[in-house]
Amino acid sequence: MGSAAAGGRHIMTVKQKRRFPWKTVLGAVLLIALCAGALQVWRAATGELPPGGQASTSDEEAPDASQEAGTSGEAAGAAEEPEGSDAAGEQAEEPDPIAARAQELLDGMTLEEKVGQMFIARCPETDAAQLAADYHLGGYILFGRDFKDKTAEQVTADIQSYQGAAEIPLLIAVDEEGGTVNRVSSNPNLRSSPFRSPQSLYSEGGLELVRSDAQEKCRLLESLGININFAPVCDVSQDPADFIYDRTLGRDAQETSQYVAAVVETMAEEGMGSVLKHFPGYGNNTDTHTGVAYDDRPYDTFLTSDFLPFQAGIAAGADMVLVSHNIVSAMDEASPASLSPEVHRVLREDLGFTGVIVTDDLVMDGVRDFAGDDEAAVLAVQAGNDLLCCTDFQTQVPAVLAAVESGEITGEQIDAAVLRVLTMKLRLGIL
Repeated sequence: MGSAAAGGRHIMTVKQKRRFPWKTVLGAVLLIALCAGALQVWRAATGELPPGGQASTSDEEAPDASQEAGTSGEAAGAAEEPEGSDAAGEQAEEPDPIAARAQELLDGMTLEEKVGQMFIARCPETDAAQLAADYHLGGYILFGRDFKDKTAEQVTADIQSYQGAAEIPLLIAVDEEGGTVNRVSSNPNLRSSPFRSPQSLYSEGGLELVRSDAQEKCRLLESLGININFAPVCDVSQDPADFIYDRTLGRDAQETSQYVAAVVETMAEEGMGSVLKHFPGYGNNTDTHTGVAYDDRPYDTFLTSDFLPFQAGIAAGADMVLVSHNIVSAMDEASPASLSPEVHRVLREDLGFTGVIVTDDLVMDGVRDFAGDDEAAVLAVQAGNDLLCCTDFQTQVPAVLAAVESGEITGEQIDAAVLRVLTMKLRLGIL
């Protein structure tokens, strides 16, 4: 027995010597795996155990390998996802409910309804409510005749009748600039005296008086049911001989920019839609109400002066930009700005404006001397306008419809324009 026992111990010792490195390796692997949490990840990824290893759970208790791998992968991906990646952006960005609602409205509209939304028409003297419904108009712009001798109650009732007839609520706009252009306050029933000009306000009380005047103006217009004021005037003019001078601040581009930003910010605070005009800047040009105006100034003049107030207004959150009928040779020597794709490209790409672009009134001779009513409306849409300010909408709405049906204007272009109009209406609380 003694020798047998000794032999047995000898055999055991040999076996132990042979197995000792495996146990050491296994123990080290297990220790490292347990400390770092790597063992379970490795098991899930490979579906195997290391040599000599033992499962810690039964088959019934073991987690699904694909689920475990997916969870580990997601965690690793989240940790390694670089800033600015698509995944990070998707997590950070909240969906815009206004954009979603605008798209929903657009998706449910007919072509006739879409095209109608691209017109802000001069309010007809008769049958305005019915015509707004028949042509699915985007809005009405009111002039002095629409307020003359009326009380506030009468004006409000008129506007409510237009809104009541429209399936999609209307933009109701005026030119209430102050000074030489007042549609509402020229009626003493609506205000004891007309609003003062920008030059008068600024000279007396600077931007503080300008802001308080803009606030009062917004509140008066809103009380009547008006939701858009075609203001402020962004044109830079310091020469009293210029046609546009009396409607401007009468100061340089820097002061005009400060004025524009102050007015736009105040209008936004009051929930009133604002319109920057007259892009790309009127300068010393003649009156486009009475004929074609040619602007031969160099492009640098616009970069260093005329564009600056528009840029200030855009940065302040302006809702719309109105494009003039001047032919600006530095951008497009052949077409009025309102009908020029290049001028609209500059506004969109170079100045970064993403809101609604509107034409000056297409009834003005600056356009009519260039193109007929039908052609002007089609060219205006092709140029990139979202909204057409017009008088002859009963001719121009069908003209645009026909151009879409013939392929002259794409459905995608109509959709993009109408989407901007609907988005603006939603942001202003009109819809």
